[in-house]
Amino acid sequence: MKYIIDGRTMKAADAYTIGTIGIPSLVLMERAALKVVEAAERERLNLSKSLIVCGSGNNGGDGFAVGRLLLEKGYGVTVVLVGNPDHCTEETKTQIQIFKAVGGTVRREIPEESYTAVFDAVFGIGLSRPVEGRYAGILEQMNRLDAAKIAVDIPSGIDAGNGEILGTAFRADLTVTFAYQKAGMVLYPGAFCAGKVCVEDIGIYLRGGVEGTRYLTYERKDVGRLCPQRKDDAHKGTYGKVLMITGSQGMAGAAILSAKAAYRMGSGLVRILTPESNREVLQATLPEAVITPYGEDLENQLEELLNWADVICAGCGLGTDIQAGMIIEHLLVYLGTHRKYCVMDADGLNLISGMEEERRNTYLKAAGSSLIFTPHIREFARLLGKTTEETKKNRIGLAQEYAKTYNIILTAKDARTVVAGEGRIPYLNTSGNGAMAKAGSGDVLAGMITGCLALGMDRFDAAALGVFIHGLCGDEAREKLGAHSVLAGDLIEMASAVLQEIERRKVQSK
Repeated sequence: MKYIIDGRTMKAADAYTIGTIGIPSLVLMERAALKVVEAAERERLNLSKSLIVCGSGNNGGDGFAVGRLLLEKGYGVTVVLVGNPDHCTEETKTQIQIFKAVGGTVRREIPEESYTAVFDAVFGIGLSRPVEGRYAGILEQMNRLDAAKIAVDIPSGIDAGNGEILGTAFRADLTVTFAYQKAGMVLYPGAFCAGKVCVEDIGIYLRGGVEGTRYLTYERKDVGRLCPQRKDDAHKGTYGKVLMITGSQGMAGAAILSAKAAYRMGSGLVRILTPESNREVLQATLPEAVITPYGEDLENQLEELLNWADVICAGCGLGTDIQAGMIIEHLLVYLGTHRKYCVMDADGLNLISGMEEERRNTYLKAAGSSLIFTPHIREFARLLGKTTEETKKNRIGLAQEYAKTYNIILTAKDARTVVAGEGRIPYLNTSGNGAMAKAGSGDVLAGMITGCLALGMDRFDAAALGVFIHGLCGDEAREKLGAHSVLAGDLIEMASAVLQEIERRKVQSK
């Protein structure tokens, strides 16, 4: 488990480390430069003819220190100061003096030569305005060089908070960042420019209550600690009775994927409420599930099943006809007076977004504390009444606002899915890959989150862990099947390999 932060939080952590802890800025700069050189050598990059391009801020000071260390190791080094010498920070001025004292030469323009490695130390994490004019030309010149490209802390031109490319940006093969990963190199399109990211500890302290933004993210080793261990004396009722309200007339695929995923995550008993036409294929494909076709008195039947269930998942492949609308409305009314967790996905979300605003708000404010919403970007835009582009620009902020308004756990799906909840540090997911961009992947995620709820986890933790495991399954599937050939069902099959982390932890604890 670790934090991802923005530039504002990092600056606050720097200030606290220097001003309160008492570690001098130059000491941190020396540590940072050493870590950059170590990472570049560890990656076996050819540093024999290195170009280091520096700005006038402290990121440039890091660059000059890198140049000195490379020079001392016997590498060929060209250091260029592209910032205004009169605007250099005191630390950067000191690093320039030291670099010159050991025999280094500072240039003002990039020589038209060939290089084996290019280090970007131009802007750092504080950039907030578009890169234009001379600086844009310099970054493009650096990008054109046929050499390994290394960014110091963050690729220049990337907004450290949201990953936006500010006009143009350095395109790194390797980014060596300090203390914490920055959100701008995790979120797209900034992630495209970061390449491989190495996070290096240089002794920076992040205290609670600092200004800025923090996200929580998981590492694979966290799975065994976060997911509940299975009791040796358990029975099927120990791990929840799950009601899946999924699948529409002749559309059983979503019901199969979501229900199977819930089972694979450890649910004890899964029941699927679905049209009669789906019974045969569901029983043949997933014999472990109890199949309950719609009855003549569907409202009373639904009430009985909701009373039976411990956890509910609704919406996957449900359709948006009048009958489906009645089911979702009845479910929301029920959740407004019963404390049961429900994952709402796909058509369930579309039906809610299509409700008259006042009625929708009434339902959600009453039922919100029971709900986990799992919209992709277009579904989220419809819930908000905004365009997809408007939603994309501030997806995380809008997710946090929506979660707070209704006390819903909002799982905003994207290449970097975020989970937001009132009073919780947002979870930003870093597992998964483009191979998962296939129909049915969202149904699997809904089922996995439902399975986590059935294990007894709270809403936020279940959503975050479900998203993380879903991504890990995608990583396993790509490794075994390749980037093009992964199907949604393959994600379910990979769950066992991922969840073995729990068993390994159990053995290690004995």
